[in-house]
Amino acid sequence: MLRALPRTVARAAPRRAVRSRGFAAHAEHSEEIIIEGNPSKEWLKNKADVEHHAAETTELWRKISFFVAVPTTILALLWVRRVENEHAEHQAHIKAEHGGEVPPVPEYHYLNKRAKPFPWGMNSLFFNPHANKDMNEAEE
Repeated sequence: MLRALPRTVARAAPRRAVRSRGFAAHAEHSEEIIIEGNPSKEWLKNKADVEHHAAETTELWRKISFFVAVPTTILALLWVRRVENEHAEHQAHIKAEHGGEVPPVPEYHYLNKRAKPFPWGMNSLFFNPHANKDMNEAEE
């Protein structure tokens, strides 16, 4: 503890030194100094410029949202709908060829391996009975 005291004092000394007060202490013109309740013209102009820029940027992103993001989302929705309809038609065609049932998926030894069950059971957390093999049935 006593050995660390000189080091602590040496570290704290620069922090306690008097620092300059920043820009306001070195201002060449008295107009640049902001007196409480009396902002300078330059500061007011800068604030107005910032507000103007914020308004322009807000309007830009509003236009981007309405004229780019919304149409892109609608186009993506239409594309996904078309692809899913093609997939449904293909599934219906396969079922029709095989007497109303989807043909069984080949039993490959490297698929759906479970060394131990998940805490919620043998199926994955995102189990879908229409797309995934039910591992509870495979176990039996």
